[in-house]
Amino acid sequence: MLNAFDLAAGWVQETLILPLLYALDLMQWEDLAFGWALFAVYGAVQVVLTFAICLPLERWRPVERWPDSKAVIVDVIYTVISRVGILPVITFVLFYQIQVAMNGFLTDHGWVPPTLERLLPFLFGHQVLTFLCYVIILDFSEYCRHWLSHRFRWWYALHALHHAQRQMTFWSDDRNHLLDEVIAFLWFTAVALLIGIPPMQFPLLVLVLRFLESLSHANVRLSFGWLGERLLISPRFHRAHHGILGAGQRSCNYGAILPWWDMIFRTADFSREYVATGDPHAPEALATGGYLAQQAVGLRGLVAALTRPKSPKRVWPIGPSALPGHEDRSGAD
Repeated sequence: MLNAFDLAAGWVQETLILPLLYALDLMQWEDLAFGWALFAVYGAVQVVLTFAICLPLERWRPVERWPDSKAVIVDVIYTVISRVGILPVITFVLFYQIQVAMNGFLTDHGWVPPTLERLLPFLFGHQVLTFLCYVIILDFSEYCRHWLSHRFRWWYALHALHHAQRQMTFWSDDRNHLLDEVIAFLWFTAVALLIGIPPMQFPLLVLVLRFLESLSHANVRLSFGWLGERLLISPRFHRAHHGILGAGQRSCNYGAILPWWDMIFRTADFSREYVATGDPHAPEALATGGYLAQQAVGLRGLVAALTRPKSPKRVWPIGPSALPGHEDRSGAD
């Protein structure tokens, strides 16, 4: 399997990337060309795999059927940009450059660059086990980041774009504001550097995590059962996190792929069924607007959250109703 990825990446490198670098007089980036190509191939495979598995599931047992699904088209654009477009290339290049610079600095000053194997020596020579440890650690970091994005008004002003979608599908996982993506990248990269993830394993980890996150957003009546949902997050479990809240209910189920952290920190709710999704406090543009409109509204919300006095504390979400255009369309007082 890995050889197939390498062969495909080699073809992309030789056929597309190197000629483009040569034409643009950017051959100083030649050493990174294969990494770029591999990341692009991983992204393309990720989209195809997600589409091939999640679409039949959504057609099989959909939670909802919509007469008009135009809002989903915008989510497809987000996915292409996030997984196959320029963002994956930038992500790989920045991660590689930061890791090289950090390791060089540490080595020059007589320090050994951090790796998970040095912290846990029993992992030496066990690549699969090490990879699983990477996944667990990164998933915990994603739980913390996600929980915090609901605690700060300015952060939720960006994250509200992800929650505004009332027609949630597997495409919705990538529906994020660009600034929120930047924060997520910096957070993810900091953790990856601290545990010494090799650059060539970085895109594979992203592939695994993002596929499972896409599945959890799918518009499908799918549960993994009492035990399975306590081992891996299902579409039913994560849909509760996107559910429209009211009557004093709090947000729940922040985990990305593992429910363990929600269970440990008591933010898990296994009781909610297939609830309607969306944020009734969000501007309509965040739900049904185009890509550029959504980015602009999210940015205005961020500025407002940073410049306006704090509003009285709310149950959930914290702050959105204080942002411009966040009319409460839920019908609640």
